[in-house]
Amino acid sequence: MSNLDVRPAASRCGGEASDGPVKQLVAGRQVPLGESTVVRRLLPTLGRRMVGAWCFVDHYGPDDIADEPGMQVPPHPHMGLQTVSWLHEGEVLHRDSLGSLQTVRPYELGLMTSGRAIAHSEESPREHARLLHGAQLWVALPDAHRHTEPAFEHHAELPEVTAGGLRARLLLGTLDGATSPGTTYSALVGADLALREGAAHRLPLEPGFEYAVLSMTGSVDVDGARVEPGSILYLGCGRRELPLLARTDAALLLLGGEPFEEQLVMWWNFVGRTAEEIAEARDQWQAGERFGEVHGYDGARLRAPELPSIPLKPRGRER
Repeated sequence: MSNLDVRPAASRCGGEASDGPVKQLVAGRQVPLGESTVVRRLLPTLGRRMVGAWCFVDHYGPDDIADEPGMQVPPHPHMGLQTVSWLHEGEVLHRDSLGSLQTVRPYELGLMTSGRAIAHSEESPREHARLLHGAQLWVALPDAHRHTEPAFEHHAELPEVTAGGLRARLLLGTLDGATSPGTTYSALVGADLALREGAAHRLPLEPGFEYAVLSMTGSVDVDGARVEPGSILYLGCGRRELPLLARTDAALLLLGGEPFEEQLVMWWNFVGRTAEEIAEARDQWQAGERFGEVHGYDGARLRAPELPSIPLKPRGRER
């Protein structure tokens, strides 16, 4: 997934970590993605840059694409991060410069580790389902692993935790004894929570993690705060459990992790540590170097935006 903003600002990462539980509800802002998809950007937003190592969250759909091309994101570069593709409806065809060619379907994990450098594209297949609904997320790689070799993983089967009216699928990390097969480089968790109307649960959490929940569908009270689709509720740290009450059939994404203490520069599709390495990566992409080629996509690759006139500076966890 690419940030297609033609004037991307430097993101000051991460967000402010609270010392204890909070409830901060933030609505996503609409951002066009490719030819016919509009997403709701939930991270980074004003005042909230990261949740653990999660540094970028887009939610899209449900969109009726029966007479539309659907998702069409041309080849573009990444470095210093992992991308997580997650669908509730539809299909997305992933291609990358390693030669990967994989269709990701609902409730399957598409996990790409950019490491030092990779390029990829994402598109709805020519013959596609009527609806498209999902999320695209990024995880910042810690300094010790950000130059690792690029890789792509596809996991069609994921572990689940079930209880009356609740099913939790593990995208990444561990929750209530279940552990995802997806590769991680920091202590974090991502889980898809499906709840039936009337279901009430107290979900076990790690008190050393900070958490947020993204509403995908339906209406849920999260620790007494109503969360509706297109919004994200930041929950802070220090929680051992999370009360949930489903007002309707609903689905949430639970994101969490140890507060990410490193200073980062996040610009366009790059996560780095200095302005110089961001500028170098941009120049290399423009010159056709370092990131490799994505073969088979019917269209030109993305050109990088111009760097901002203000200096790119690494920032810590302040707002």
